[in-house]
Amino acid sequence: MRKSLRAALVFTVLATCAQAGDWQATLDAAKGQTVYFNAWGGDERTNAFISWVGEQTQDRYDVSVQQVKLTDTAEAVTRVLSEKAAKQDRGGSVDLIWINGPNFVAMKDQGLLYGPFVADLPNTQYLDLSPGAPNAVDFTTPVEGMESPWRLAKFVFNYDSARIQTPPATMAGFVDWAARHPGRMTHPNPSNFMGATFLKQALLELTPDPKVLQHPVTEDGFAQATAPLWTWYDALRPNMWRKGETLPENQSVQQQLLNDGEIDIAMSFDPASTAGAIAQGLLPETARVFVPEGGTIGNVSFVAIPYNAAHQPGAMVVANFLLDPATQAHMQNIDVLGSFSVLDPARLDDQARAAFAALPTAPALPKLEQLGPTLLEPHASWTTRLTQEWARRYTRE
Repeated sequence: MRKSLRAALVFTVLATCAQAGDWQATLDAAKGQTVYFNAWGGDERTNAFISWVGEQTQDRYDVSVQQVKLTDTAEAVTRVLSEKAAKQDRGGSVDLIWINGPNFVAMKDQGLLYGPFVADLPNTQYLDLSPGAPNAVDFTTPVEGMESPWRLAKFVFNYDSARIQTPPATMAGFVDWAARHPGRMTHPNPSNFMGATFLKQALLELTPDPKVLQHPVTEDGFAQATAPLWTWYDALRPNMWRKGETLPENQSVQQQLLNDGEIDIAMSFDPASTAGAIAQGLLPETARVFVPEGGTIGNVSFVAIPYNAAHQPGAMVVANFLLDPATQAHMQNIDVLGSFSVLDPARLDDQARAAFAALPTAPALPKLEQLGPTLLEPHASWTTRLTQEWARRYTRE
């Protein structure tokens, strides 16, 4: 064996052993810790999944999980920011946070994150972390190991097929559809991420040059890019539920309106949520999923660890457990959560592939190929500017 090859093999073995030793040290340090997982609490299936995660990590690693249910991720960001302002650089109240987009950018830019830590997680061996891969980019911002993926998200609409047969084929088509069915559609308030995503989905279709959305927003660029959006929204709004003057607070409230028959179309960032809601009796069995032609916005949901987390080892253990192939298969089960896995199938062994292949299906659960192309999220600055402008135009003083 040539010396160079032998040296490379020795280095690889030593690096692997060192990583294993470092991870064992993390496991030892995490024992007995309670991880305060700050996560949006508006979906009961997600809440139940997080509870299951805590049960598993408690049994396997003596690490418990306490979910801190948020109505807005910004609540946790503000808490960490306040602790930093008070110079509480250790023993922080937030250990792990479900985070995306503008909130991730804000924490990253202000030095509020621990890491990089993702490369230290053993289960990253199952991830595609190449530059530009969905697991490596968050709303156009490179992750750089500062947050760990855990589930795929994709924007979809749901509707009751017993009441409407042909939903709008495009975002532009919502105007004519609403004019023919006044009062039968609405969207969550854009202060909620679901309502903001509705506006972004329309913007991606209607703007003259979608490529500009991948760069930080400028005032001149914003005015030009969004002009068709506001024209579209002004035509849509009068025919929305309650003439668009009242909006549901979030996805859960909108889903209840759909179930009660007050509206015919709702929306979600989880293609499996409709099938899950049917199983729970929260939507009629005739509810189905559709996406506009050309695809919809999609992204990866991440978890991050604040720089001053009181239980950083425990948080790393939980982040790693979320990436375990068995955990990801359990999560993708429609009877559990139904969220698509972030793992690269090519990196899985036969046993893991078999677990995914054996997962149950449901009439309202679309296949991945039925969801169309995944459209890139705009740069996070567009979300902030878009919701500000919507509030200026349509919120009463």
